[in-house]
Amino acid sequence: MTDKLDGFSMDIAAAEQDKLRTVFPQCFVEGKLDVDKLLSLCGEFETVDENDREKYEFRWKGKQEALQLAGKRSAGTLRPCPEESVDWESTRNLYIEGDNLEVLKLLQTSYYRKVKMIYIDPPYNTGNDFVYTDDFSDPLARYKEVTQQTTKSNPETMGRFHTNWLNMMYPRLRLAANLLQDDGVIFISIDDNEVHNLRKLCDEVFGEENFVAQITVQSNPRGRQSDTLVASVHDYLLVYGKLLWECTINGAPLSAEQKGEFALSDENGNYRLLGLRQRGSASRREDRPDMYFPIYVNPQNGAVSLMKEVGFATVLPKKSDGTDGRWMWGKEKCQADIARLVSKLIERRGEYDIFVKDYLDRGEGERTRKYKTIWDYKEYNNQFGTQEVKSLVGDAFSFPKSSRFLLDIVRMGSNSNDNDIILDFFSGSATTAHAVMQLNVEDGGNRRFILVQLPEVCDENSEAAKAGFKNICEIGKERIRRAGAKIQTENEKLKSVPLLETEDEMNLFVTAAHTKGSKGVEAVKPLFKQADISENTDTGFRVFKLDSSNLKLWDDSPITGDNAVETFEQRLLGMLEILKPDRSDVDVVYEVMLKLGQDLCEPICAIELEDNRQVYGFGADVKFIVCLAQNITPEDAAVMAEYAPSRIIFADQCFNNSTDKSNVKLTLRDKGITIKVL
Repeated sequence: MTDKLDGFSMDIAAAEQDKLRTVFPQCFVEGKLDVDKLLSLCGEFETVDENDREKYEFRWKGKQEALQLAGKRSAGTLRPCPEESVDWESTRNLYIEGDNLEVLKLLQTSYYRKVKMIYIDPPYNTGNDFVYTDDFSDPLARYKEVTQQTTKSNPETMGRFHTNWLNMMYPRLRLAANLLQDDGVIFISIDDNEVHNLRKLCDEVFGEENFVAQITVQSNPRGRQSDTLVASVHDYLLVYGKLLWECTINGAPLSAEQKGEFALSDENGNYRLLGLRQRGSASRREDRPDMYFPIYVNPQNGAVSLMKEVGFATVLPKKSDGTDGRWMWGKEKCQADIARLVSKLIERRGEYDIFVKDYLDRGEGERTRKYKTIWDYKEYNNQFGTQEVKSLVGDAFSFPKSSRFLLDIVRMGSNSNDNDIILDFFSGSATTAHAVMQLNVEDGGNRRFILVQLPEVCDENSEAAKAGFKNICEIGKERIRRAGAKIQTENEKLKSVPLLETEDEMNLFVTAAHTKGSKGVEAVKPLFKQADISENTDTGFRVFKLDSSNLKLWDDSPITGDNAVETFEQRLLGMLEILKPDRSDVDVVYEVMLKLGQDLCEPICAIELEDNRQVYGFGADVKFIVCLAQNITPEDAAVMAEYAPSRIIFADQCFNNSTDKSNVKLTLRDKGITIKVL
């Protein structure tokens, strides 16, 4: 099989139609979707009048165009920049410079339904200069204008209106939703100006049935004094799941005080007592009649039984008002876990009540608690985030989110050992990367991050510019470098510090340190368990930058004038070689990886042919080969076939003539290798 690889991103509309065609082939007539037939198959027979607007829907000017913009294929690519990266060969993290709308399009094929968690802190609609203004006709041209600061948007016409903000957010959220796994979750920071619109927008994109929470975050305890009448102290964090019944929201570690509640102990460990009677909603007998039954207590020793014997006290799940309630467990569960049931005589009532032993260690990993909808921890303060960035790169970024705030979000939305991908496409000062690396150190996780940031030019009078940063991306990359180095240094220190588990151990350690100094500490170290610190935390990242495709695209603009024929001939001649002359082989290899849906962090290797020519294998097991070398013969094809790739991608100019090209195809076809042509 031979087909052509073009220079465009994934055709999302075609992919969605292919899904429909698989399930409803009868709804396609002459290649076109018959919407009425599709609706009728789904039981929708009522004709909808396009002029009937008396229904609940969220509308604004430009909504349809914004949706079309999300579906418009990108003619861009991502070019690798190893010289700006850290640990290029081994890292699994990505930092991408570019307009996030175009980048999200380019990521569709490689990361479709592979992202576990998304966090974004989009620009708040404050009326300030708004750089995220999209151009439907030529998005890449608009991107270059922004990055070269050849144009500026008008704050009076672009920043204040809800419409423009919604038109910016809608296509980006649409594309982001495609990347989430079925059990994925998205977190979005926002303030009062657009929280109401963002909530409605997310209801439409993700489905209101997938709403998880709207969390209030105290981000400025002193209050914003610039506010006119009331000083705001909070922002919001919206949380949506991709499919609510699939996603899980992890809990927070227990505090020392909460662990202290498990003060009782037996041979199975520390526990606390919880009442077996159901409380709150659905706690009446009629709600679950099968959970209303007697439990018996031996008054001699307090033993609990489901079998009545002479002299045993009967306990029923009565509510506080005397009406019939129900137990939290059914009869079978009570019998199976009878050892966990404890009776207590309530003296003021003169009757027994039944409790459950709730163990701190339930054999399911570390015990956690549910996050609440109000977050007021001092570490979440934006001023804390500012000082954090200042300590790393200087006074280069105003009021970024704190890494401790992001760390808790990442903990909520991802798992430690599943290679979960965390995406942030408004990355700013790269707090998300900092949080991912830090959490991986703390819990030994292997999470990965993909950060996307528009390289907005720093104002020449800003502190960032004075510190030598030309754009926001330079700040973000340097912050990751320094945060990663700091994490690694602190990690090494922690490995040499004993983990003190009891107050007696702490006192012994302190005494040894004060009385005998370092020698005393070394003497008592063997008594303590060493901290379980991750040995191989990934603090590197690969840098890629958005650019136009490495493949030449046909110029279909109209030709007029006396030189029309000559101009047309020049265009034809220019397309004889499809690859742009100013691009490297490696640039092309990564574009092929992107267009074929491969992970950009997979390794590539050079494969030597005769006469010092090279081709490139993708992946440790050489899943496919990209060949851009000249004078390819059937003998060269046989060498490449020895690596057993599933496919080989050639450029047209690889072959001297059509005969060589045909012979190479035949050689590879006989070995079951698929061919693609650039």
